[in-house]
Amino acid sequence: MVEVKSRRGEYTEATRRALLDAAARLFTERGFAKTSLDDVAADARVTKGAIYHHFSGKSGLFEALFDELEQSENGAARAAFVAHDDPTEGALAALDQFLLACSESVYGALVFREAPIALGWEAWRRCEEKYSYALMADMLTALQAAGRIPAHGGDALPNIAFGMLGAAGQLLARTPPEDRARVREECRWPFAALLAGFASLPPE
Repeated sequence: MVEVKSRRGEYTEATRRALLDAAARLFTERGFAKTSLDDVAADARVTKGAIYHHFSGKSGLFEALFDELEQSENGAARAAFVAHDDPTEGALAALDQFLLACSESVYGALVFREAPIALGWEAWRRCEEKYSYALMADMLTALQAAGRIPAHGGDALPNIAFGMLGAAGQLLARTPPEDRARVREECRWPFAALLAGFASLPPE
């Protein structure tokens, strides 16, 4: 049986979508600190009260937007990874997807420039662990299972690789648009070199 949304439900959903879209534009253009809820409401053409109906406040609005961006990008990177039978090729495809997303104004600016300010450093890192770290850990596990990298235990490798991802994302977020293609390739090289170096190690 197909569920039919009520007109009120459609309006509520459309209002929430308008608020998220307005917040994405303004947080990207002006930054989180310089954007007020009044600004977001005016851009979305709703009342300020409508924001509090959907979100707890400015931080809650940002967190919802952050989760939406990360769920979308994490899903795209995972899809790129599993599209390849070879886990090394899959890992590089997922990396390319991630670096491309970081080169896009909204994702790069909000996830790597504004999120540490809006959420606080520790909260931002916890959120990233749910997305980027989890993906990195899964890819490393697949690479280890395929014998492409040493099967050493512990958390050092995923944490170091996660740190590299974050550094690449922050670098691209503050790179001028005209230089991002070049910097994206420069960011890709250390990861590719790391995988190639692991592949050259003798079997354990």
